[in-house]
Amino acid sequence: MWQAEHVKARLSQLYPHCSIEILGMTTRGDQILDRALSKVGGKGLFVKELEVAMAEGRADLAVHSLKDVPMELPAGFELAAVLEREDPRDAFVSNDYASLDDLPDGAVVGTSSLRRQALIAARYPKLVIKPLRGNLDTRLGKLDRGEYAAIILAAAGLKRLGVPQRIRALIAPEQSLPSPGQGAMAIEIPAARAHLREILAPLNHMATARAVQAERAVSRMFGGSCQIPLAAFAEQQGDTMRLRAMVATPDGSRIAAAEVNGPAIAPEALGGQAVEQLRAQDAAAILAVCQSEAQDGV
Repeated sequence: MWQAEHVKARLSQLYPHCSIEILGMTTRGDQILDRALSKVGGKGLFVKELEVAMAEGRADLAVHSLKDVPMELPAGFELAAVLEREDPRDAFVSNDYASLDDLPDGAVVGTSSLRRQALIAARYPKLVIKPLRGNLDTRLGKLDRGEYAAIILAAAGLKRLGVPQRIRALIAPEQSLPSPGQGAMAIEIPAARAHLREILAPLNHMATARAVQAERAVSRMFGGSCQIPLAAFAEQQGDTMRLRAMVATPDGSRIAAAEVNGPAIAPEALGGQAVEQLRAQDAAAILAVCQSEAQDGV
């Protein structure tokens, strides 16, 4: 809802004579809170109902957290704009400890992400990682009740919702490479409505759009699944883009990492180069382990 209000405010500034209404909806991804996303349908759970509303003419556009958007949109829909990215880093949140390094052996860490799980397990094998679902208030409430010693959240969400003080430490990308699209918002529209694309064009932040295109290319080439611990993070520096990517087994025992640099105007090609590096490190075997564990319900 914060994201929708933010886009409404931006559009109201651009088009002060336009009437803009928010159609509030609760998606399946918001409703199913007792199981990991990778077990119940993945990223599409957050967007399907919104696409139905657009197809039925009840909504003109949908605002998404980009990391929750499937890599392949259904026929008839497109992403019309990607807004400037907020902080893409992961955040360490705890009432008693200052960082992951300070946690004692056996401490329970909560995360909803297989990516975070793998990266934490690789660096801190003596910590206990448990699933964490729900909206931000629910997750913070579980921490405050002592169910977890610490939780890992997206810094962008904490900052946007006005609780940056809950962040005890920001985790550098070198230690926890972000998810594709993390920190970015995107606006989806019916592809046939070209005039909406023109209306939304001023909201599109080109550097962010190119970066997330490279990141999402990596994910798409590996199937774009929530069942894969995958990270991809691109940064544009002048005319050049730096892309780092990673795939891992859920327990963090095997990790393949890539880093490529190239023209910022060719993000898809950069994503392809990163995937080639990962495949050269036997990423296929890592993905096979992920798929096997997903089928076994691990």
